[in-house]
Amino acid sequence: MKKLLALLFVMQFGGVFAQNFKFAFVTDTHINDVNDIPSEDLQRTVDDINTFSDLDFVLLTGDITEMGTDSEIKKAHEIISQLKIPFYIIPGNHDTGWSESGGVSFIREFGYDKFVFEHEGYKFIGTASGPYVRMSDGHIPRDAVVWMDSVLAATPKDQRIINVNHYPLDNSLDNWFELTDRLKEYNTQFSICGHGHRNKPYDFEGIPGVMGRSNLRAKDQIGGYNIVKIEQDTAYFSERTPGRNTEDPWRKVALGKHNYSKGESFERPDYSINQQYGQVKKRWSYHSDANVISTPVVTSGLVIYGNSTGKVEALSRDTGELVWSYQTEGGIFSSPAIFKHLVVLGSGDGHTYAFNVKNGKLVWKHKAGASVLGSPLIEKSTVFIGSSDGKFRALNVKNGKEIWEYGGLEGPVVSKPLLYEGKIYFGAWDKHLYALDTKNGQLAWKWDNGSPNRMYSPAMCIPVAAGGVVYLVAPDRFITALDAYSGETLWRSNEATVRESIGISENKELVYGKTMNDEIVAFKTGKEKAELAWKIDCGFGYEHVPSMLIEKNGKVYFGTKNSTVYSIDPKTKTINWAHKIDNSMANTVNVIDEHSLVVATMDGKIEMLNF
Repeated sequence: MKKLLALLFVMQFGGVFAQNFKFAFVTDTHINDVNDIPSEDLQRTVDDINTFSDLDFVLLTGDITEMGTDSEIKKAHEIISQLKIPFYIIPGNHDTGWSESGGVSFIREFGYDKFVFEHEGYKFIGTASGPYVRMSDGHIPRDAVVWMDSVLAATPKDQRIINVNHYPLDNSLDNWFELTDRLKEYNTQFSICGHGHRNKPYDFEGIPGVMGRSNLRAKDQIGGYNIVKIEQDTAYFSERTPGRNTEDPWRKVALGKHNYSKGESFERPDYSINQQYGQVKKRWSYHSDANVISTPVVTSGLVIYGNSTGKVEALSRDTGELVWSYQTEGGIFSSPAIFKHLVVLGSGDGHTYAFNVKNGKLVWKHKAGASVLGSPLIEKSTVFIGSSDGKFRALNVKNGKEIWEYGGLEGPVVSKPLLYEGKIYFGAWDKHLYALDTKNGQLAWKWDNGSPNRMYSPAMCIPVAAGGVVYLVAPDRFITALDAYSGETLWRSNEATVRESIGISENKELVYGKTMNDEIVAFKTGKEKAELAWKIDCGFGYEHVPSMLIEKNGKVYFGTKNSTVYSIDPKTKTINWAHKIDNSMANTVNVIDEHSLVVATMDGKIEMLNF
């Protein structure tokens, strides 16, 4: 009778927990193709875990690779799959931010990018956290938030939950509150994360947090990981040095029934700027069920774009209602282009697609050797587009047949090319900017900024040109002017900390750049020297996302990392207006006319603004 009463008591106050258990917590392994040390560290950890008889499973919390390349992911999978106990894994920003597949390869190798499972009465919920294919703040993908809602809806309020994420649940994620608000409605025990490469206790708005050390050895001889022991009332976190010893617990988290106070206020995004500029009106807003990381096209009364789960969607320009959709097999990071009745874009499934604009029916598709993350440019009857198989192609827009291909790339193309004076210009994640002959695809020249680090590649910038000069910016924080015909470096300037956003004035006299802190700058076009014409302090704060500057009818438009869209007057050097959409990256806007534009955000918001 006493045993029965005890069992009923446990069931009423927190569920049934049959026994204590332990698991391994591994993070930030950073497997790469250049250095074998991270692979050695991971192999040592896997071998060490396999010596334990009392570990139930392994959690791996992101940044599994350095650049998210197919070969890095394959190498990591080969080592991790040697584990003799179950493992659960999620990607981090290094796995997705520079991914040549748009995250497709991670899912193909490991089978998923989010997970939920139950163990001894606990529910473990793991979500990916980008960004994907763009530089921005961390972001829990929109599709993961939608998925989490369905998971939580099927979860009893008193069931013990352990959250697993790569980033800490703070403002290093632009939508951290979407997780904390949800998790605080349930009996969340704690959230574990990586990203910071060190053991560190956290408090996420009352939710206990634990950051784990990187598996890398750093300055030590051997790397390490954590072993987590779950008992009825306490979770213990202990650092483990493979083959040597397990330290005493450095973090203890109380377990049981958690009630999170709803009276306490916490940091949330500030939308007061929308009241400051009341002339901007949201005509309509549509929330896609996945991230949107491209610029929508507006044509034939429709707004068309693709999302990160591979869906192409067409909305009514007048109402924002969904008119048609088409599902591809890979994430879409390609901004569509229009040719007559066709809309063309690339997909992470390795195809370039052409659809009928009016009804979304497939007209043709062209298969590349890897994901097609680049955006098409259509000139006359030719589609110019880059992919992740080391090739840049010209396709016949009417039937998708290949006209020519250039196969000399050593990294993926993820942006839109520039057509100028008979050449097509584009950057790739291989440190180079390329110039090809548009007629036959032959290489005219290629240029690099001298950095050995491919993360400084001019890959995200869409170049601009005028007067025989091509201008670009890159993560090395220089603006560069190149001779359009020879590729010779004419001048470079880091006077302003421009990064990956550039634009050009309608009269071709100024090149615009967005700096990494508050300012928009303008350089005079010309071959002789870098001459800063002016700068405007817009007050947008720290900034690093690639959102090109667009001038139309004498006004310059651009977006920021927290989805605030600005309009500035380059003549008076003043802000016309600013409007905040959500709290994620705003893509390059599509300015329709002097009174309206369409903007898409990483969180999947599509909005038509009137001003």
